[in-house]
Amino acid sequence: MKFPVEQILNLPEMQVLDFQELEGEEIIITIEKGVNYSTCPSCRQITRSIHQNHWRMIHDLPWNKKSVLLKINHRQFKCHKCKKVFSEQLDFVDKSKGYTKRLASDIVQQVLNSNIHSVAQRNGLSDEQVESMLNNLVSQILTINLSQVRKLGIDEIALVKGQGNYLAVLVDLDSHKLIEIVQSRRIEDIREVIVIWGVDVLNQIEEVSIDLWSPYKKLVEDLMPNANITADRFHVMKQITDELDTMRKNEKEAAMSLDDELEKARKLEALNKSKHSLLKNENSLNEKQKLKLQSVLEVSPHLAKMHALKEQFRQIFDTTKSWGDSITQLLDWMYDARSYFPKSLGTMVRWFGEIVGYFDGRTTSGTVEGINNKLKLIKRLGYGFRNFNNFRIRSLLNWHFSINFP
Repeated sequence: MKFPVEQILNLPEMQVLDFQELEGEEIIITIEKGVNYSTCPSCRQITRSIHQNHWRMIHDLPWNKKSVLLKINHRQFKCHKCKKVFSEQLDFVDKSKGYTKRLASDIVQQVLNSNIHSVAQRNGLSDEQVESMLNNLVSQILTINLSQVRKLGIDEIALVKGQGNYLAVLVDLDSHKLIEIVQSRRIEDIREVIVIWGVDVLNQIEEVSIDLWSPYKKLVEDLMPNANITADRFHVMKQITDELDTMRKNEKEAAMSLDDELEKARKLEALNKSKHSLLKNENSLNEKQKLKLQSVLEVSPHLAKMHALKEQFRQIFDTTKSWGDSITQLLDWMYDARSYFPKSLGTMVRWFGEIVGYFDGRTTSGTVEGINNKLKLIKRLGYGFRNFNNFRIRSLLNWHFSINFP
């Protein structure tokens, strides 16, 4: 059973005047509006006086892998009341665009899972046309609803590891959505972006989770007067694991200088390739990693103590329930760790208020890690993006693309 072309076309307000299928190439469908009147946009008077017919060729979604062109009679009417000439409204295509809204929506969806160049080639379009479709959605991205943002995460991402080119990432920690990317982590650049949100949005933010960088803290204090500042627990944990890893390297160097060859070989066998087993959460290790960890702890009592303290620190944040117990246990830990983690301890003393702020609402920027990983994937896929603005649009679309067209 063949369905009528109108039903397949799914543009209810339009009527089909002609249908041509060019063999092996494309389909051309001639259409116009099914009514013979229009409403004047100036005076709202209904008129039936057609001033002239104006034919446009518009790209639409493909049918059976064949490209589709809509030959549209975009009629002009003349208003008898105000004498103005105007074009009738077509909801499925933007003015002066050579493609339907639903084709643009489909193309953008493809780009989210691929890249501009590949999508352009697959659909018989130029890179510039696909970029144009993305750019036409900027207005939606720039009006992301910030009225419900109460908990904000500020972090950064290095898209190319080791090159030091960081982007600032701003995340709604309640909705787990990216809400902005800043081209650098310079405080002046971040401030410029955040100020645009307006006083009402900034005053409603109750908590901000940041890493252990004082310029972030100063920025929040300046712009968000009602926000509690929380030091992200994972950044605090990284301080500890970094110091543990430094000691692991020192122990390995000390082992290499031993005169006793048997003892040297025993220690090096345990310490070689031990980083992952030593730094990773112990309850996440597989059997092979557990054996490696055990061998490290046996050859180095100092690493064994540091590892135990590292696990104890994590447990304080993972398992303690009451605010008072958490503070007490953290202070006890700091006393026990003073000779093992002096660098981390110094940081914790300076940031103590922000660190224990975690125990109030247990807010963390942990969700940012998943967002950062997705951003890195977008960057790898998006070799068709020619500048930061295109990358920003492409990224924000992943969390805020919700356009549906017929």
